[in-house]
Amino acid sequence: MVRIRHLVSALLLGAALVAPAIQAQTIDVPVQARPFVFFKPGSQETRFGELEFVGGLEFTSREELLGSLSSIRFRPDGLQFVSVLDTGHWLTGRISRGSDGRLAALEDVAILAMRDARGEEPGYKGDIDAEGVALRPGEAIVSFERRHRVDVYPDPGFETSPPRRSLDILIPRRELRGNGGLETVVVAPPAGSLKGAVVTIAERSVDADGNLYAAILEGPRKGQFKVVRKAPWDVTDGAFLPGGDLLLLERRFSFLGGVGMRIRRIAGEDLKPGALVDGRVLIEADMGFQIDNMEGMDVIDGGDGYPHVILVSDDNHSILQRNLMLEFRLTD
Repeated sequence: MVRIRHLVSALLLGAALVAPAIQAQTIDVPVQARPFVFFKPGSQETRFGELEFVGGLEFTSREELLGSLSSIRFRPDGLQFVSVLDTGHWLTGRISRGSDGRLAALEDVAILAMRDARGEEPGYKGDIDAEGVALRPGEAIVSFERRHRVDVYPDPGFETSPPRRSLDILIPRRELRGNGGLETVVVAPPAGSLKGAVVTIAERSVDADGNLYAAILEGPRKGQFKVVRKAPWDVTDGAFLPGGDLLLLERRFSFLGGVGMRIRRIAGEDLKPGALVDGRVLIEADMGFQIDNMEGMDVIDGGDGYPHVILVSDDNHSILQRNLMLEFRLTD
């Protein structure tokens, strides 16, 4: 039954679904979460590629706005988070853990419509199709598709403020696909070679050689670079490890094979203007595992001496897809 449900879910992954209308007020969202401890149903295995599965949540709400999570970033405490929905909303909240340290619930969840440069709440999704979010002191940075841009909001205060400015994305807009543009925005570690710069990577916009457009938007290595795209994989988010390497979350979809996800690791020192970067795959999973349309990823301090990778899914507001949060330990 799990595979049948996921197959139907996969068939609807690319369908154009009607999103809930943008709301003008803060919505407190009651969330029901179901924890699970095994990544592969029917198996007690915990090691998958170079990652160790810690635990996961499937979550739902009677509030129809909850869904379509595009990206997630955690505060330094590893509990509070900020997410963006591709319906043009902010989502904030915090995770709680059980006595075993595993994910147990989502609490204090709230949703609020994003504001555009005029301080208004757009009524058309294409104007505010948020796909990526990154945090650094004083700023919440969001990448958008369709109207391709990277906007910088004040933090605190992003929930009710227009963006303060837009960053030069360095990539010609004519090269960005309408629904395959700046899917990823991430802030590099301040102590690394990129000195805390903002980095953006396209989901499915490629050059003549089939490589993904990407750019370092600031700092000593400011400039455009490319990421090797290995079809049918598309980049859906990224996160830096403390040492400076970049993890890329990727998704594939086909009507026969359904959905799949993988994580690739790019050496931080390879990120520089003019570079073509690639890296090894840490994990790959298909519909035989507890995945759905995996869209968001962040890295937190797990408190056990290892970085923890947290992933979230985009359910496309479909009753046949799931909102998931997965946690892995990177033991390398």
